[in-house]
Amino acid sequence: MRCLLAAVGLAAALATPATAQPPTPGAKDELVIGITQFPATFNPYIEAMLAKSYVLAMTRRPMVVYDKEWKLVCMLCTELPTLENGKAKVVDLPGGGKGMTITWTIQPEAKWGDGKTLSVDDFVFAWEVGRHPKSGVPEGEPFRRIQRIEAHGPKSFTVHVDKVRFDYSSYFALDPLPAHLDRIHFADPENYRRRTAYDSDTGNPGLYNGPYRITNVALGSHVVLEPSPSWYGAKPYFKKITVRAIENTAALEANLLSGSIDYIAGELGLSLDQGLAFEKRHGARFDIQYKPGLIYEHIDLNLDNPVLKDRRVREALLVSVDREAIARQLFEGKQPVAHSFVNPLDWIAATDLPGYAFDAARAAKLLDEAGWSRLQAGFRHNDKGERLGFELMTTAGNRTREAVQQVLQSQWRRVGIDVRLRNEPPRVFFGETVRRRAWSSMVMYAWLSSPESVPRSTLHSTSIPTAENNWSGQNNPAFRNAEMDSLIETIEVELDREKRRLLWRRVQEIYMQEIAVLPLFFRSDPFVVPKWLAGIEPTGHQGVTTLWIENWRAR
Repeated sequence: MRCLLAAVGLAAALATPATAQPPTPGAKDELVIGITQFPATFNPYIEAMLAKSYVLAMTRRPMVVYDKEWKLVCMLCTELPTLENGKAKVVDLPGGGKGMTITWTIQPEAKWGDGKTLSVDDFVFAWEVGRHPKSGVPEGEPFRRIQRIEAHGPKSFTVHVDKVRFDYSSYFALDPLPAHLDRIHFADPENYRRRTAYDSDTGNPGLYNGPYRITNVALGSHVVLEPSPSWYGAKPYFKKITVRAIENTAALEANLLSGSIDYIAGELGLSLDQGLAFEKRHGARFDIQYKPGLIYEHIDLNLDNPVLKDRRVREALLVSVDREAIARQLFEGKQPVAHSFVNPLDWIAATDLPGYAFDAARAAKLLDEAGWSRLQAGFRHNDKGERLGFELMTTAGNRTREAVQQVLQSQWRRVGIDVRLRNEPPRVFFGETVRRRAWSSMVMYAWLSSPESVPRSTLHSTSIPTAENNWSGQNNPAFRNAEMDSLIETIEVELDREKRRLLWRRVQEIYMQEIAVLPLFFRSDPFVVPKWLAGIEPTGHQGVTTLWIENWRAR
């Protein structure tokens, strides 16, 4: 499962009072965090967006998560189900074939913030939402594979699934939704996304089961969180946490230096180049680390665009860009060029596959062959007199992405491709444009994933968002490839690690051959932490640092 890497009033973002002072070490019991996006929704199952994940990680606990060592561990469960301990089993299905049963035990003290016991019914409700084709959940496949849920009292249950998967302990790990508050809003599944209590009654403590609960939301500006009295784990240190959305990264840095915010989220803050520059100017006041991770910056190509249907045009777009030069000049070589969606840090990476090097001459040859051979006013045209042009969109206010955009535009112009830039606030870009595939040519953003993350939601042909499926799925380019579909389905059920490695290699090979996406970089996030703040431990994957917010404290 992946996450999209949304908006703020600029006047609020730029407010940096001259009287604000840096915090006094050891005297803080309130924390103000700055991030570059504002969540488009607070429902944990609707839309995939990093800003939402970052905030909700302080208020909810998933059943399982990968920790900083990239090891799968329990959070809301008491023991990880495995084939070895007998809590996961491969079973024969009545009609033939193999399925699984996976038995979970919920933390006995887990409650919702209003004191209501967190029970099996909350997992059943989450299953009902996830499996409904009109609910708008981005990745409905794991829910639809669950045939039934068998309760063993209020705190234990077995899921019966119709498929064997190697990653059964994470893939079929449901995360609960508060049935006592939100089931009533699911009476009309197609409109659930607009009626969920997470957006209509966000401050209701019963929506949350983690160390904090949301107490106030100023849409597009900030979210306020306070400790939950029903939290069963270690008592959190901070009495109040405010998360401020400041989409302009220059304003974000200014707010940090003035003391208007205490900390910039490493996952949703400064880019690598900004972190490097910041360290040179202000490194003495902060502990700065650069965390490489499974963050894939890329450009999706709309394969329904008649011009982009031609693979030769897609390859020309890729080889006419000097990504190595961009990496050197903007990122001091600390963000490696990506050749597929799989990071070399992940064990499944096929590092021997050849990538596409910068080759302007080949780009020109490919465009000639594709019929874009006539130059007029510096741009390529076809025999009908149509200009070769595209629109490239990304998140407005992200200074690094906008700089990359301009370099790309310049390099494409050199081979005669006219690229226009149009950006939107992240909340609109992710919440509407990307989700509904309401873009004509190219969109640039990032995926954040977990180790060995199967790309069903992003590459399988059944995961293309459409009006008919209420824009579920994350295959935004509309990539359709029968062999890729088959490989994804085979990987999911292959329990042998070495056999999966070979299958993964072919997945990456097809991905690189088809060029439905232009790979750019694997990102490294700078974590700029004030010296008085302790407990932040970056993971480098989808498990955001705020999942361990109860460990954060002032020194």
